[in-house]
Amino acid sequence: MKLPKRLIYGIVLAVVAVSLNGCLVGRYMCNYALLPEEHGNDLDGDRQKTDERYPGIIAWYDALHDEGIFKDTVITGEGGYKLHAVYAPASRPSEALGSAIVIHGYTDNHICFLNLVRMYRDDLNYNVLAPDLHYHGLSEGRAVQMGWLDRLDIIRWIDVAHNVWDDDFMVIHGVSMGGATTMMVSGEPLPAYVRAFVEDCGYSSVWDQFAHNLKDMFRLPPFPVLNSASTVCRHRYGWGFKEASSMAQLAKGDRPMLFIHGENDDFVPTAHVYKNYEAKTEGYKELWIAPGSAHATAYKDHPAEYTERVRAFLEKARQL
Repeated sequence: MKLPKRLIYGIVLAVVAVSLNGCLVGRYMCNYALLPEEHGNDLDGDRQKTDERYPGIIAWYDALHDEGIFKDTVITGEGGYKLHAVYAPASRPSEALGSAIVIHGYTDNHICFLNLVRMYRDDLNYNVLAPDLHYHGLSEGRAVQMGWLDRLDIIRWIDVAHNVWDDDFMVIHGVSMGGATTMMVSGEPLPAYVRAFVEDCGYSSVWDQFAHNLKDMFRLPPFPVLNSASTVCRHRYGWGFKEASSMAQLAKGDRPMLFIHGENDDFVPTAHVYKNYEAKTEGYKELWIAPGSAHATAYKDHPAEYTERVRAFLEKARQL
């Protein structure tokens, strides 16, 4: 039985209309997610917000920067873009326990997590480097890379930090998108001196995170919007949402990792950390769910416990 031509034409037109609409919405989604108007480029505003969250921390940072203890540096990153970071020696340099790289989150910059920079430098006595990721802060770039291409830039920063301090123990610590970046880095071939990772509220994959955002913010299902947006992302930036997976990278890593997540995180739902934790099947791992904490507030809510959990984890990692 043959379908009437009018029905066939109608079906074809409907498919074309859905495809075109999916492409347009996908392009909008890609732009919305990866080209946000604010992307860590308002340093004055971030300085004010950070100082309100942690009173006195900007004065602490500025004083050390003015003394030349904190220094700025620039390297060439993925795609030939200039990438910026600040770095400083431990508060007691001759007794430094190693080096830490602190990675900020989505639309943030190195200023936004000075609390962790100070924790590592002053409380834990580590040399510390804090980069601005691609398209964030004082770094150049085409768009937010959600940790996926950023992982390759962090490997460059690992070399920089090691060339400065020549430590035999390095920890990578990231929050939110920085946490995802940390997990993505952990699955790459790395120098032996990279000994530990701390990820705080990172997502399980870019696909999973954007699917949650679509449902939470726009009440839309993943198909066809994410499929189309991922295709646009691959065409523009060389990667797709599903391949940018923290879980897939964790499955390839075997070095110690501390997973931290807020109990009441509804931006990167707490369910993500359980998937990430289970995905890491090799090597030592710890999990801490910060009681009552929302997204990226575990340190602010529990500064003493956060610091002591990181300290104890690093001491354990040093013995492995």
